[in-house]
Amino acid sequence: MKPKVAFVCVGNSCRSQMAEGFARYYGKDLIEVYSAGTEIADRVNPLAIEIMKEKGIDISSHFPKTIFDIPKEVDYLITMGCKVECPHLPCKHKEDWGLSDPAGKPIEEFRKIRDEIEKKVLDLLERIKKEYY
Repeated sequence: MKPKVAFVCVGNSCRSQMAEGFARYYGKDLIEVYSAGTEIADRVNPLAIEIMKEKGIDISSHFPKTIFDIPKEVDYLITMGCKVECPHLPCKHKEDWGLSDPAGKPIEEFRKIRDEIEKKVLDLLERIKKEYY
């Protein structure tokens, strides 16, 4: 069984959506991927969709979800840096990536955060390979 990875932030509209996109793209055969928010935004941030397309990853069909829309237990719980406390989401491993929120900032800030997320996802996948495969 593939390990389950959940990326969680407040609104599930930007950072966690980008992380889900990268994890699905790079880890499609290794993990089950989810993203969610503790609250729900009305849509995925259009700039997040735009800058992910620059990397060849289409997240335009993604939509915000709450933690109640994903599995009740995951192997890896990754919070994005918004000091989110996930009510009742058991996990084997939890870490916070400490990423600033690019919402409302110029596209260059979105690209910077996107690139940080990509590196962190690739690192996470390497650690998962060592542990599970």
